[in-house]
Amino acid sequence: MAGILAWFWNERFWLPHNVTWADLKNTEEATFPQAEDLYLAFPLAFCIFMIRLIFERFIAKPCALGLNVQANGPQKAQPNAILEKVFTAITKHPDEKRLEGLSKQLDWDVRSIQRWFRQRRNQEKPSTLTKFCESMWKFTYYLYIFTYGVRFLKKVGIAIFYFCFYNCPLMPDLHYYYIVELSFYWSLMFSQFIDIKRKDFGIMFTHHIVTVTLLTFSYVTNFTRVGTLTLCLHDVADIVLEAAKMANYCKCQKLSDLLFLMFAMVFIITSLGIYPLWILNTTLFEQYEGLGNFPAMWIFNILIVILQVLHCLWSYLIIKAAYKVISKGKAGKWNPLHVTKDDRSDIESSSDEEYSIPRSKNPHSSTTTNGTSGANGTNGYLTGGTCSEEH
Repeated sequence: MAGILAWFWNERFWLPHNVTWADLKNTEEATFPQAEDLYLAFPLAFCIFMIRLIFERFIAKPCALGLNVQANGPQKAQPNAILEKVFTAITKHPDEKRLEGLSKQLDWDVRSIQRWFRQRRNQEKPSTLTKFCESMWKFTYYLYIFTYGVRFLKKVGIAIFYFCFYNCPLMPDLHYYYIVELSFYWSLMFSQFIDIKRKDFGIMFTHHIVTVTLLTFSYVTNFTRVGTLTLCLHDVADIVLEAAKMANYCKCQKLSDLLFLMFAMVFIITSLGIYPLWILNTTLFEQYEGLGNFPAMWIFNILIVILQVLHCLWSYLIIKAAYKVISKGKAGKWNPLHVTKDDRSDIESSSDEEYSIPRSKNPHSSTTTNGTSGANGTNGYLTGGTCSEEH
């Protein structure tokens, strides 16, 4: 075991050639990042998750109800034994062949069966109240941690964040900031599987893995200054995004549109402007000239480049959402505040759901194969109501 640990913590992998672990040992005069500090993130991540549950129940939920946020979830599909069995045991997205078979078995047309499955899938989606509480929790956290990070940057000055390594001790404020951020992303890593599922689930999960790995690498190698700047750039955009979601759930559409536009501008400026021109330029080129070449630094650089690729993917989705709204507007009549939706939707929608009664292919049929009455017996199986896409 000792041999494995010695191999894993090889100085030539983690540190520049002129630096040893002895240079990063804590002394009475200075404190440096220690790998064992990272273990604090796991119990703290659990604590953050419990704080979130308490916050959502006793703070966010009363606020949501006070703002008249809808507590009900999507419209439920009426019970149907055959379709329910297919949905739970076989597939939630039946192919064309299976739809045709069900159509013959139930004597429904294919569109009615598709509509039932769409409503059944939406039935598993959380209510607007649940989504509001999640967004309010994230908004509160991002606002707090961003304010803390900016105060720290203002206190110490951004200039010291260049070319700091073994000669830059770890400040207590920075240690707290880093461990809290790492704990929060660990909590997101696990809670994402029970949170609201969105179209960019895969991208978000990749983002959390990259972020946790970056935070770990940057802490062990004392690149905490660069990490702090990167975290602040991300947090400021997340604040506006969560605020836009909350406004959308409160049906304050103009405010939501305005906040979404602000988020789009902030995200593109920070992720496609400041991040590559400042952070990437420093770590890829300037830091290499100051510290030389060692494996941990290149892994760190690969991870921040992957993060930039994710920025580009998100920017594409955001620009695409705005373009959809602009392209659908009439010439001379488009309202710039009508950017109401983005591709990170968490619910399916279709104009097909405007219908409320599944249409039987044989209107004179008196019974169906699942034991319910025919045209009259299926009345209300697919209740109406269009499920709109949200941020």
